[in-house]
Amino acid sequence: MKFRRKPRENVEIGLAPLIDVVFILLLFFVVTTTFTRETQLKVDLPEAVTGTPPEQTEIKQLEVLIAVDGTFSVNGKELLKSDLNSLMNALQKESDGDTSLPLSISADAKTEHQAVVTAMDAAGKLGFAHLRITTVEAEAAP
Repeated sequence: MKFRRKPRENVEIGLAPLIDVVFILLLFFVVTTTFTRETQLKVDLPEAVTGTPPEQTEIKQLEVLIAVDGTFSVNGKELLKSDLNSLMNALQKESDGDTSLPLSISADAKTEHQAVVTAMDAAGKLGFAHLRITTVEAEAAP
């Protein structure tokens, strides 16, 4: 008795839908990736021999970055104008009026002293009491 074999169906995997899915996944990962360091100012901090490391707290903190050319950035958002009023408005907005928040000033080592004084003046006029100036630890002399 001869049994008839059923003809085999050729199973093919379509490459076009597979490539579409791969490109959609690639696009998804590119769009959802965050780039944080590229948008911040580059600051080379001055060195200090003594100092205490900042305490890690859950409290919201404010950070003022001052670049070499004297431009200000508050919590990573660069200000359009680098004057006292703009800085005060930005600090007021970021702190929501809470002057008990700790405020750290990170100025480049080659920044003009006037820019640092302007940042300290803005903090003082708004009533910030917890002020910190950021430095890096100096290397030991050979």
